[in-house]
Amino acid sequence: MKKQIFIGLALTLSNAIFAQDRKDQGGMKPYVNPFMQNIKQKMSDYRSEKKNQDQRFQMDYTGIDLPKSMSEFKTVYNTPAMSQGLTNTCWCFSTLSFFETEVNRLTKQEVHLSQSYIVYWEYVEKAKEFVRKRGDMFVGEGSESNAVTRMMQMYGVVPYETYTGLKPNQPFYDHVTLFDEINKYLQSVKTSGAWNEDEVVKTVQSILKFHMGEPPVNLSIAGKVMSPQKYMSDVLKLNPSDYFEFMSMKQYPYWTKAEYPVPDNWWHSSEYYNIPLEDWMNLIKTSIKSGYSIAIGGDVSEGGMNPELGVAMVPSYDCPSSAIDENARQLRFSNGTTTDDHGIHMIGWCEKPNGMWFLIKDSGSSSRNNPQNPGYYYYHEDYVKLKMMTLTVHRDMAKDVLAKFPTK
Repeated sequence: MKKQIFIGLALTLSNAIFAQDRKDQGGMKPYVNPFMQNIKQKMSDYRSEKKNQDQRFQMDYTGIDLPKSMSEFKTVYNTPAMSQGLTNTCWCFSTLSFFETEVNRLTKQEVHLSQSYIVYWEYVEKAKEFVRKRGDMFVGEGSESNAVTRMMQMYGVVPYETYTGLKPNQPFYDHVTLFDEINKYLQSVKTSGAWNEDEVVKTVQSILKFHMGEPPVNLSIAGKVMSPQKYMSDVLKLNPSDYFEFMSMKQYPYWTKAEYPVPDNWWHSSEYYNIPLEDWMNLIKTSIKSGYSIAIGGDVSEGGMNPELGVAMVPSYDCPSSAIDENARQLRFSNGTTTDDHGIHMIGWCEKPNGMWFLIKDSGSSSRNNPQNPGYYYYHEDYVKLKMMTLTVHRDMAKDVLAKFPTK
């Protein structure tokens, strides 16, 4: 008994000594339970409805001489392709990319402009119009290329680094919640009849500020403080009035200006110069061959588009090349099979035995699935002729076309 007490006492003293000698440390680390994650995933798979993989009817490109590299194209200066993420702001990405190229053409500067700055003020103007129209207008994320020139005239532009519109460590743009909040708020204004423009704009700006941050009022450029308007005119040498919009629609008389009748033209701009299809295509080809890029928009939801190959063509079973004319073009717009899907930036061209091809810089997600040239597409001229609906170009390339329009 005494021996047991002695042994127990010795162990107690020994543990006390060792406890005094130890200086254990602790730290934070992520909690992981792989097996629990496995349980959750397996149960989620078990409960989820089994769906067949989405399939689409797509053109077979076997045996067709396609461009395989951007090196085949003669190109203008262009900035690296950016992703628009989870937003419907292609209209801004493509048109500002166009203006970045224009700045380089005019001044040789290499600039990256803020898409978020233009988007911010576009939402503000939409809010004002929503109040003025008492809610009788289309509200969406989309817009048109001339919305960019419109915002530039009103608010100027700023460099990307001064206003990214991203929160710290945010990997992609995401306007899903932003738009949902703005849209729900505007609909509540309509329901309640709270038509106070100042209050509506202030609330919309608070939503924008939370998701995108606050845009700069002034810029410091080379030691000089200036407004975004002065930066645009004095540093970038851009004049938004030098840029014109063209379309080719049989539903309007040619050589007149008309409204582009799509929802994203929410302010009902009628500053689109409507010209015959042959003149429209000649304007595109002459401009790109002369070193002028083009902001262009139209339908990108066709079976002749292949993101993995990065090509867009019109299959012969859809419309043979010889049959692509103003009637085929108007028919598809009128029956809704050509829609106003996407804005892109045309930056190059090449000739092949099967026709002319255009190099397209694209902020949309599908363009990132081309492993060789993510962010770019190759459009055949027939696809542009049938499915692209509007374009923006500098007045220097359009002066002969503009001269054919009657002057007041």
